[in-house]
Amino acid sequence: MASLQPTIRRVSLRRPRSAAAPADVAETVTEPVQQATFDDESLALDIAANDPIVAYLESASGAVELATLDLDSPALVELRANGITLVVPLVSNGELIGLLHVGRRRSDQDYSADDRRLLETLAAQAAPAVRVGQLVREQQAEMQARGRLEQELAVAQLIQQNFLPKELPQLAGWQVAAYYGPARTVGGDFYDFIELPDGRYGLVVGDVTDKGIPAAMVMAATRSVLRASAQRLQEPGAVLARVNDNLCPDIPENMFVTCFYGVLDPATGHLLYANAGHNLPLVRSGSESSELRATGMPLGLMPGMNYEECETTIALDATVLLYSDGLVEAHDPAREMFGTARAVEVLAADREAEPLIADLLGALESFGAGHQEQEDDITLVVIQRREAAPSSALADFELDSAPGHEREAMRLVGAALASSGLEPARLERLQTAVAEATMNAMEHGNGYSANRPVRVIVSLSESEAVVRIVDHGGDHAIRAAATPDIEAKLAGLQSPRGWGLFLIEKMVDRVDQHTKGSLHTVELAMLLKGGDDATDDA
Repeated sequence: MASLQPTIRRVSLRRPRSAAAPADVAETVTEPVQQATFDDESLALDIAANDPIVAYLESASGAVELATLDLDSPALVELRANGITLVVPLVSNGELIGLLHVGRRRSDQDYSADDRRLLETLAAQAAPAVRVGQLVREQQAEMQARGRLEQELAVAQLIQQNFLPKELPQLAGWQVAAYYGPARTVGGDFYDFIELPDGRYGLVVGDVTDKGIPAAMVMAATRSVLRASAQRLQEPGAVLARVNDNLCPDIPENMFVTCFYGVLDPATGHLLYANAGHNLPLVRSGSESSELRATGMPLGLMPGMNYEECETTIALDATVLLYSDGLVEAHDPAREMFGTARAVEVLAADREAEPLIADLLGALESFGAGHQEQEDDITLVVIQRREAAPSSALADFELDSAPGHEREAMRLVGAALASSGLEPARLERLQTAVAEATMNAMEHGNGYSANRPVRVIVSLSESEAVVRIVDHGGDHAIRAAATPDIEAKLAGLQSPRGWGLFLIEKMVDRVDQHTKGSLHTVELAMLLKGGDDATDDA
């Protein structure tokens, strides 16, 4: 049998596997089938998926003489131009995955039947191995792409979270709570609290279109420009216009930012605000619900935009909910949206800030019936105007609901009342009662929930020192302190619990309990002079 020219090569083809890929181009890879010494370079050939030669070779039963083909085929022209005279299709499961091709023989003689059978045998044996190799390379490429994507999402999420506020503002007479829950893919949600002159605060909630690092970078840029502009410009509309003009020249194509920006005066409740295409905040005051409406284009679309400014006064006991579309545009298994009406229903319960966020997330989970993955980032910011602490308050602080923090409450109350004139023994009794009441509030009122702090307010009048311990157990029934019976407890006839309330009542001169909405308050009072000191000798 005549020897073959030692330039046997394989041209492998892969059809586009995704509708997003060009429909008329197939990737090609050229590799030598055998390691041989030859002078010419391996042929790298791109064959379009709709080239007529592809369909022809897929149906061919063996070696094909290119000279006999009459096709309007760019690939055929290129094969001939490279001196290829004979090709054998590599077919796997009816799909052309490559070509085994040879040029003219050194003797210029035609290829014999034996030559063709040898090539066809090689092709039959090579095709499965070639396909396996292709699948391995595709899997490796997919793993690398997946790794790059996961790394990109991790970086984007890190950028996003590092630009969220580390702490919430502590405003006298206000409750502030916030929640950010990322979806599986990182979006561009953000919120911020900007401390401004004269005790005012800037309130920000925004959402960048798109996902990943580009969205995270745009979010970071928007936040930075907004913070800088808020320090120089007082009007929210002017701030958004400045941010928009700064974003327009550099924002990536088909990307924009929706953003609500308001300036709150905590002393009066006055809120001046503007909106750049963001979801309208909801306000609950009494039994009425409303929206904070203002018009304006999203940021980054067109320069020179003007943004309408509106104002309102947040009434006492009113609640404002700022949110991103991840809340209202969440879908149930039937593809129905959660919507603003359901959010308004949750607001109607008139819960405190932290429990309200928990209720919104619970309603969202129930709405999805546990069957839907989170589609988008969810951002919630709640601000509530509440009655301020008494002007005579010596201390007003919050403690996380965690075992052991009752000792910190005890210490801070003692420090606040150190110069009150309260006798040391009576102050020590009050501190003990505070520790017990705080522990009860953390355990029974808040259920040791990390996002439900205990608030402690210390005040002093002409006649008494008063400590108020506030928890979020207002929806629980208040039990009266039962007189403990040791024998009954040992016999199992009385609950082993209950000593705490009894101890508190015996330690101080007065104990009052009351609820308001979801809040439960225990008020401990100790007279500065006189009082029932019978327990001092106990």
